Amino acid sequence: MKSVFVINGFLDSGKTQFISYTLAQPYFRTKGTTLLIMCEDGEEEYDQKLLAATNTVLVKVSSEEEVAPDALMELDKKYRPSRVIFEYNGMWNYKNFKLPFQWKLEQQITTIDTSTFEVYYNNMRSLLGEMIRKSELIIFNRADGLNDKLTTYKRNIKALNQTAEVVFEDKDGEVNATLDEELPFDVSKDHIDLTDDTYGIWYLDAIDNLDRYLGKTVSFTACALVPGDFAKGYFVPGRAIMTCCAEDIQFLGYACKYADADKLKDREWLKVTCRVGKEYFAGYEGEGPVLEAISVEKTKAPKKEVLTF
Repeated sequence: MKSVFVINGFLDSGKTQFISYTLAQPYFRTKGTTLLIMCEDGEEEYDQKLLAATNTVLVKVSSEEEVAPDALMELDKKYRPSRVIFEYNGMWNYKNFKLPFQWKLEQQITTIDTSTFEVYYNNMRSLLGEMIRKSELIIFNRADGLNDKLTTYKRNIKALNQTAEVVFEDKDGEVNATLDEELPFDVSKDHIDLTDDTYGIWYLDAIDNLDRYLGKTVSFTACALVPGDFAKGYFVPGRAIMTCCAEDIQFLGYACKYADADKLKDREWLKVTCRVGKEYFAGYEGEGPVLEAISVEKTKAPKKEVLTF
């Protein structure tokens, strides 16, 4: 299988600079040929000396048809690369991108110009979402002077991809210090009462900062998810959240211990109060947030059954 690396992002988001830096690193060197497929022209250009020194062949394409599986196999026959790097065009819908079956996606990274993120997030969220959803790493560059917005931007990304690592860099490429979270509820309290507007923020914050909630109780209105094959004595209280459009609605909730879980109906509405803990859970394939129900009461469906970010 041929290893493939995809670097995507909108024009002038720093893709070329990132790829150039990575190619120059000793840990990324390889004995064979690297095929670099450039899908759009930006302001940055590749250093020909760097390409020669790293045995990298640069191929420029201008249409999605040129990166279709059949077209890519022709490039494979011509250059016989040991690996492939895509500098992908952010204006192409990544949902349509397919690799030949002999090629394996090794890593996907999205680069973002922090100064223009808000515009793209508000106006091209569907395209942005397709790029981010499968990326392991999201790099926000040019974050200078925008510290007051970075926490919100990180939550925006986590709403699209909960497992992605999010990194902020200034103009010199230095990673910023840990962000100070400004949350819409008081985490110093032993009990946190969540609303429709704060549930999603709590859910995402607990992914990265679970320790701040351990032992505390939280209350929220939840839709019950009761999978038929779920562990006995557990259910998932959560909410449906739309990040991009109706097609992207996802259910966000954590496993919850409840002795009467088998008596619950799937998709019924509940008022849940539970204690936050951390333990191994098979559904997570490791440790993660596990709630312990203190009270579970039936309630009416809220006015907003689907939340948005």
